[in-house]
Amino acid sequence: MGKYYHITTYGCQMNVHESEKIAGILSELGYSPCENINDADIAVFNTCCIRENAENHAFGNIGMLKKLKAHKKDMIIAVGGCLTQQIGKADVLHKKFPYVDIIFGTHNLNNLKELVQKKLKSKKAVIEIEDGDGNICEEGKALRTSYPNAWINITYGCDNFCSYCIVPYVRGRERSRRSADVLAEAQSLVCDGYKEITLLGQNVNSYAKGGEDISFPELLRQTAEIAGKFRLRFMTSHPKDFSEELAKVISENPKICNCVHLPVQSGSNAILKAMNRRYTVEDYLKKIEILKKYVPDCAVTTDIIVGFPGETEKDFTDTLELVKKVGFSSAFTFVYSKREGTVAAKMDGQIPEEVSKDRIMRLVELVNSQTREQSAKYVGKTVEILCEDYDKKRNLYLGRDEYGRMAYFKSDLNVIGEFLNIKIDSANGISLFGEVIKG
Repeated sequence: MGKYYHITTYGCQMNVHESEKIAGILSELGYSPCENINDADIAVFNTCCIRENAENHAFGNIGMLKKLKAHKKDMIIAVGGCLTQQIGKADVLHKKFPYVDIIFGTHNLNNLKELVQKKLKSKKAVIEIEDGDGNICEEGKALRTSYPNAWINITYGCDNFCSYCIVPYVRGRERSRRSADVLAEAQSLVCDGYKEITLLGQNVNSYAKGGEDISFPELLRQTAEIAGKFRLRFMTSHPKDFSEELAKVISENPKICNCVHLPVQSGSNAILKAMNRRYTVEDYLKKIEILKKYVPDCAVTTDIIVGFPGETEKDFTDTLELVKKVGFSSAFTFVYSKREGTVAAKMDGQIPEEVSKDRIMRLVELVNSQTREQSAKYVGKTVEILCEDYDKKRNLYLGRDEYGRMAYFKSDLNVIGEFLNIKIDSANGISLFGEVIKG
């Protein structure tokens, strides 16, 4: 009888990719994936603590396993990720959930195999939270689960220390992988048939930081030169480091998607300063101007936080005006989440919940209206879609164009992983609907 694992992932694409690495490690140990956590011999929670709701969600799901663990005493429960790396959180986890077998930090991921083996030999909980910035380990292979998409980490950690962000404290200082290793991984993925590659980092623009290795624009250019048909994306870009050279590289390489995620966070200079973002609204708009100069049709997506400590109604309306001015293709919008250990957590002027809720609703309404207007422009046009999945509820295949718009369509054949021309018949919010054009 086989052994099975189940991984629960919280947070962003970086965490999704780290879960693929965890899957690869567990596969080496002889475990196979299962969809139902009740069937698992080892359950891993890959946590996120960027926002409070993600942390609470993780605690809730871990707590729900108490009865299952009592019934399946040999089941191993492991908790890793950003949550565990916070000062004191490993102790909280151990006391609150004594049935958790393994607790490991963000810098201990590469040791998970040894931690599982150690637990199998011992009746005691295994807790390893390594301090410091961690090392980059090129050993091991991720068990990728998101074909035809693949993610490649190019940096780990962050040096920006935005006042609201916990990442530098739980992921360590920024360090970059060698370009040779990144390019070799990208080459291997293309050879394996992956059709969209995303280079990942908290701030990809500061890759190598002017050291001995190549710059990020050069890394992007060399990745785009790999033979084969595939799309190339990157995230996240910090506005303060976005360069004219990067805009030129995007314009010169058709494999690089004309879609850039450039988080602005706020349209108020006072709030941007309090956030320690190190650019002004005027700086940001200049970066947009440079990008549009070289890539006129580039879709720009962003992140926006409302309810940051000290945010006035004027600060918020300035954010609305910026959204109107830039015309973002889409935006990830958030209510400020207080994170202990960050500078912002100690700031005066914490915004009442009802005020933040009102502002986020107004912001979402504006963003959605702009998204609907942009989606409506697709109707009647034919666009190239990379088919990514099949939606069982809608009985339709789905995929995105290079600008990130999702399109749904029918097909009698399994076309996941194929580039298709889709004529758009209708649009609903951010989603498009159409039919395959056979040529």
